[in-house]
Amino acid sequence: MDRRRYEDQFSPPDEIIEIVNKFRGRWQNFQPGIRPWLILLVVLVIWLASGFYVVGPGERGVVTLFRKATDQTEPGLRYHLPWPIESHFLVDIAQVRRAEVGFRSNADDLVPRSTRSGAARSIPQEALMLTGDENIVDVQLFVQYRVQDPVQFLFVAYDPESILHTSAQVALRSVVGQNTIDYTMTDGRVEVQEQVKTNLQKLLDDYKTGLLVSEARLLVVDPPGEVRDAFHDVVRALEDRERLVKEAEGYREDVVPKARGEAAQIVQQAEAYKAQRVIRAQGDAERFRAVLTEYEKAKPVTRDRLYLESMERILPNMEKFILPHSDKGGVLPILPLKGMGNAVPSLLPESATAADNTKR
Repeated sequence: MDRRRYEDQFSPPDEIIEIVNKFRGRWQNFQPGIRPWLILLVVLVIWLASGFYVVGPGERGVVTLFRKATDQTEPGLRYHLPWPIESHFLVDIAQVRRAEVGFRSNADDLVPRSTRSGAARSIPQEALMLTGDENIVDVQLFVQYRVQDPVQFLFVAYDPESILHTSAQVALRSVVGQNTIDYTMTDGRVEVQEQVKTNLQKLLDDYKTGLLVSEARLLVVDPPGEVRDAFHDVVRALEDRERLVKEAEGYREDVVPKARGEAAQIVQQAEAYKAQRVIRAQGDAERFRAVLTEYEKAKPVTRDRLYLESMERILPNMEKFILPHSDKGGVLPILPLKGMGNAVPSLLPESATAADNTKR
């Protein structure tokens, strides 16, 4: 905001000038019936009443004593000593203002009023700058800010908004000049914005403008038009690479847990099978030891019983039985003995049969 906008407020109010002019006219046409002290009293009351002022919502009032800031007032009805002793200025501290670097949204200063289209227009002298890898880049920066310190905004820095615009160009060129064009256009875009915002705020504080930057955003970061398509192809390739990497990582996150689960399941199944086999082997060993104990007590009987149990398991599954040759018959007997449990004793060796008859 230009300080010249506030210099007019140091002149007397129009009401005071009008009252003084009327007083001069009446004094020149003074009549003995009118008392001069009454006129002076009226003028004094009006002069004292001119010290009232209203600070609107979102505004901050700055009171000056002989053109030196002495106080800041909040919204509401306020009072200060009338002019020329004290004066006041109103500053809107809630309004979010904007500055544009590299372009103008309305382009009022570029084209005549009759041909304005309202579209944003690029300003090459602001937008074109050199990157750290010696490439030319077209950058457009959008800045939002508001008044933080009304006293500094009004009386310390001359034309703070012009200082902000120049400082934004300085901060932007400094940050872009420290990075490559690929980094500025792709991965480092957000970081470049933050660096520009930090550097810009530091410059504004050094110049004591009283302004606070709330946002600094890169709207356009493009190479010159002659090579723009090639750079865009590179950017799209980088984006495709990042997309494929993310898809591969997602596939890995999906497959690896499944493989780990299947491996754990196989391990558990193997552990269960091992435990089952161990238990069965232990049972077989115990059964064998029990049979051995019985065998040592009665060897012929135990041997015959084992033989019979084996035949009971084998013979029912056989289709044909071939018997040993006997002197009593000249034909090899082939008998359908499947399921014939009564025929089993006849197949016993002679020693086993004799032993069994002895027991009976």
